[in-house]
Amino acid sequence: MKTKYDVCVIGSGAGGGAVAYELSRAGFNVAVLEKGKWFKEANFSKDELAVSKREIYSPNLKDEYHIIHVKEDGRYVRYDGREYSWSFWNGCIVGGASNFMSGYFHRLKPKDFRLRSIYGEIEGANIADWPISYEEMEPYYVKVEQVVGVSGKVKRHSFLEPRSTSEFPMPPLHENGVTQWFDMACNKLGYEYIQTPRAILSKDRKKRASCYYSNFCGSYPCSSAAKGSARAALLQPNGIKVITEAFVYNLESDAKRIKTAHYYDKNGLSHKIEAKIFVLAATPIESCRLLLNSKNTYFPHGLSNNTRQVGKNLIFSAGGSGSGTFKRLKLSKESFATLIQPGVFFNRSIQQWYEYEKEGKKYKGGTVDFLFEHANIIPRVKRQIWDEDGGIRWGRSLQKAIEEHVPNERRLNFEVFNDWLSTDGTFVSVDEKAKDKWGIPVASIYLDPHTHDLEVGEFLAKKAINVLHRMGAENIQSDISASPPSNLVAGGCRFGDDPKSSVLDRNCRSWEVENLYVSDASFMPTGGSVPYTWSIYANAFRVADGIKKVLTGDSMKNLNF
Repeated sequence: MKTKYDVCVIGSGAGGGAVAYELSRAGFNVAVLEKGKWFKEANFSKDELAVSKREIYSPNLKDEYHIIHVKEDGRYVRYDGREYSWSFWNGCIVGGASNFMSGYFHRLKPKDFRLRSIYGEIEGANIADWPISYEEMEPYYVKVEQVVGVSGKVKRHSFLEPRSTSEFPMPPLHENGVTQWFDMACNKLGYEYIQTPRAILSKDRKKRASCYYSNFCGSYPCSSAAKGSARAALLQPNGIKVITEAFVYNLESDAKRIKTAHYYDKNGLSHKIEAKIFVLAATPIESCRLLLNSKNTYFPHGLSNNTRQVGKNLIFSAGGSGSGTFKRLKLSKESFATLIQPGVFFNRSIQQWYEYEKEGKKYKGGTVDFLFEHANIIPRVKRQIWDEDGGIRWGRSLQKAIEEHVPNERRLNFEVFNDWLSTDGTFVSVDEKAKDKWGIPVASIYLDPHTHDLEVGEFLAKKAINVLHRMGAENIQSDISASPPSNLVAGGCRFGDDPKSSVLDRNCRSWEVENLYVSDASFMPTGGSVPYTWSIYANAFRVADGIKKVLTGDSMKNLNF
């Protein structure tokens, strides 16, 4: 097998897939090392038990786990992920987490790139501006729309970001008629709403089929290739060498360059890849873990970590969720029939409070996305196990509750996205005593969120609750929490203009290792108030353009084998 390449990409999700796609199309020899397996559309089923209970697309926690430390009453409490079934894995297969996203695609706004300059410092938070501007990223947002595929309708609203194109490449997906109830409620409240852009094909495109409205989207891989995963959109046969079930455990380097990536195959045998350029895109936690475990004489604290910045400023998406229920008994026959239309989406979002004012001061707000409860019946049935007093139902009592509730009501959920402010207390390191099945120290995650995150989340949740009330929903509830989501992780290898406070330069190249780039969400100083995936894709295409210049320029002479 060939072991020398122009570029070695570690990880095949949104950050790795876009780089591999772009560089292979430019004629470079690219190898992708992916820890998981390669599944095809034919392998994806809507097996509810497999996804809900067995987590067939994530590592077995007995073999691979995380140590998690949560700040409680001023001190960290240690949790072993194996004991608490708690981890930050989010899909270890070709295409990574992009296979399991819901595909809510919102761009960052210009203000997201200048959070510190616009809103000022907040005590206890490490807020930093991006070293690049929205204007520099905008062409790459467009590229993602065209290459990965985004459907929707652009609507003019108060926080619409500047666009160089007037519309998305594809029309919106089919929607449930209940969206009309939502639109009327917002109009009465004076709220601006938009159709949620989705990275899901509404029309057939090349070898990818359009959405067939199976009713199973978020948390499930797509069996039609309509969802814009890196696997479906970027990594289909195109000259890229994808090596699966390859766990990279060490990056061997001298004082300036990585020479070799060492990885274990599924049988535990060690192999190596040499390359001129190495691109790390294994998810923020795992990318930091690999760098921290790649110690040597030149980098005693971990690769590219002589300034001790790797793993710092880890962030997540702050916010939470809520819901309201619509019941058959309170609706006409026609209205209930509309409510239970299978498959079609509820694509509505509110960004009216992406910035808001309180007591004469402006604050960064966020986004609220509205969506139907997932079609998976298991969590809907599990809710009926407990009665109104908190007791457990079983037997005929449980059966009656299931028959009464499950087919006769439907839940409309909302998800709040606002900035998780980076702090000194939230970071990732490695635990030298806790090791995975390969004997490699596992990631040790420390969590100490800023109280400001909750305040903003609660503000946005109240607006969402107003909409549900106006729509006539019952049993309305919300949960704005400091608990981080496992699928929205960023930071750890912050990019910036100062080598003393960042790991990467503006091109996402390591300050300390000249042939190392990081293209997953690790680069983000702030996450914005939207899901990250579109921005990860866009930045990865931007990074690929920078690498092309290096590979074709004078600096190539320093990167020969």
